[in-house]
Amino acid sequence: MDMPHPSPAILSRRDQIVAGLRALLPGDAVIDDPAETRAYECDALAAYRCAPLAVVLPRTTAEVAATLRFCHDNRVQVVPRGAGTSLSGGSMPTADSVVLGVARMNAVLETDYDNRFIRVQSGRTNLSVTGAVEAEGFFYAPDPSSQLACAIAGNVAMNSGGAHCLKYGVTTNNLLGVTLVTMDGTVVELGGPWAETAGLDLLGVVCGSEGQLGVVTEATLRILPKPEGARPVLVGFASNEVAGACVSDIIKAGILPVAIEFMDRPCIRACEAFAKAGYPDCEALLIIEVEGSDAEIAEQLARIKSIALSHDPVEFREAADEDQARRIWLGRKSAFGAMGQINDYMCLDGTIPVSSLPYVLKRIGELSRDFGLEVGNVFHAGDGNMHPLILYNANTPGQLETCEALGAEILKLCVEVGGCLTGEHGVGIEKRDLMGVQYTPADLEVQMRVKDVFDPRWLLNPAKVFPLDASAGRRAG
Repeated sequence: MDMPHPSPAILSRRDQIVAGLRALLPGDAVIDDPAETRAYECDALAAYRCAPLAVVLPRTTAEVAATLRFCHDNRVQVVPRGAGTSLSGGSMPTADSVVLGVARMNAVLETDYDNRFIRVQSGRTNLSVTGAVEAEGFFYAPDPSSQLACAIAGNVAMNSGGAHCLKYGVTTNNLLGVTLVTMDGTVVELGGPWAETAGLDLLGVVCGSEGQLGVVTEATLRILPKPEGARPVLVGFASNEVAGACVSDIIKAGILPVAIEFMDRPCIRACEAFAKAGYPDCEALLIIEVEGSDAEIAEQLARIKSIALSHDPVEFREAADEDQARRIWLGRKSAFGAMGQINDYMCLDGTIPVSSLPYVLKRIGELSRDFGLEVGNVFHAGDGNMHPLILYNANTPGQLETCEALGAEILKLCVEVGGCLTGEHGVGIEKRDLMGVQYTPADLEVQMRVKDVFDPRWLLNPAKVFPLDASAGRRAG
């Protein structure tokens, strides 16, 4: 994966830059010891690593603004970082950049149950947002598989979704406002809890912008009352294609479950060994969850069962109690960790029309055989957000490159059938050089002009999202 060469001028001023940051921030907020900065040399796309110039860990919006203003004036590139769970290399640093991590910014600032919102610092973890309001009967809907660790900052940057996004939407559907600090240290308030704001939808531009436009320090999030009840079912099938057809038929029937999750045999085996969820022995598995009153749940499950039985399932199992429901979801939520016990893997993130699921799953199987690498499929089937996991051995020369080539073909396939390169993991460095597959040069130029407005010197999150040849004239100007 190509990265720009670090600036000799910046590297030669390392001690001066670190001293300047220390003069602005509390003593423990700046890390420059090489042994400690190694902890920030990569995110969850661990195949690529680069230690940063330094790391800054502010606690307030004012400290973020001071850091960015200093780096802007000294032409130092800044890489915003949440919890480092990005699977696309979204927070991988360069050797001449400062990592600005928001992990210490984790406070709840305001909770309003009457108006159903919570305002938090952006370093707060996803799951702990629900933890802050669940005693009052509320929850925060987006639920990425990494929700125990991932930060709201990264959720906003990548527009993260999760298993329940089929009904509740992704981050942008649950984000009401942000406090954003631009690269020159300007603090901007976008959106808010009370009503739609007039003018351009800048909040919509920032959500999913992958740290290219500014650093989000606070977020106002929509919270929802917990549903009256919820119940998942397991449906096992003899092939991936049949499971995909079942998903397509459920959506076509106008049924809106809260979640439809897909797992194939490699993932089923790994998750069962890891979580002991009681999954059936089959080629493909759907987890379908519905919610509402007892009568609503019964009516929805009856329709889903009728559609599933028409596809001759290996097994149809309804959770009998809370413990069974918890175990069903424990297996799915453990999928990425469970697969990591088998081998190294690269997790992709393409999105396709639900009607294309049978064809795309068939083609992924064919591509897997062509490239000689196993692919495990686990994804949000209800909205077509694919997460193929390509297994490879990082210690075998050439396998990483083969893995990347296979991943590129799978992502091109997603675009070919009318989908897109990413649903919730972002472009980062992983899909940066594939942007031309989905967008024309004119499309990319318009996107880069937006960055020009927010970050004219192109100092924020370098070498991400835009192909290097397209952005060469703009970078670190």
